[in-house]
Amino acid sequence: MSQGRGIGFALGSVLLVSGAQLGMRWSMTRLPQPEQWLSALSSGSVDLSALAVVVTAILAYALSMLCWLAALRDLPLGRAYSLLSISYALVYLLAASLPLFNESFSFTKSLGVALVMLGVITINTRPAQAPDLRSAP
Repeated sequence: MSQGRGIGFALGSVLLVSGAQLGMRWSMTRLPQPEQWLSALSSGSVDLSALAVVVTAILAYALSMLCWLAALRDLPLGRAYSLLSISYALVYLLAASLPLFNESFSFTKSLGVALVMLGVITINTRPAQAPDLRSAP
C-alpha cells in the first residue's frame, strides 16, 4: 500500500511541476524581462494575469516539492526519480499540442520522449522493495 501511495505522490509532483512549467512559459511570453518587472509594475504596463500565473506556478513548485518529499518516504530513490522524467514527456506533449505555446512536434523530439517513457516503464515494471527505515537502529 505504501508504494502505491508513494507513486501517487510522485505523479502528483509530476503534474504540479509540469503545470508550473507550462504556466511560466505562457507568462514569460507576455511579461517583460524579470529585471524590468518593478518598473513595469510602477508604470502600469505589466500584464497582471500573466504575473498571477507566475505566482501560481511558483506555488505549484512548492506543492510539488511537498509531494516529492512524501513520495520519497515510500519509494526507493531510483524508482521515484525515474517517475520525474514523465514531466519531460508531459510538458513536451502539451506544449506541442496546445496552440497557445506555439511549439511543434518533431520526429527526434518524439523519439526522445518515447525513449524516456520506455526507461520509466522499464524501471517501474519490476517489483521493488522499499527498505523499512523505521526499524533500523
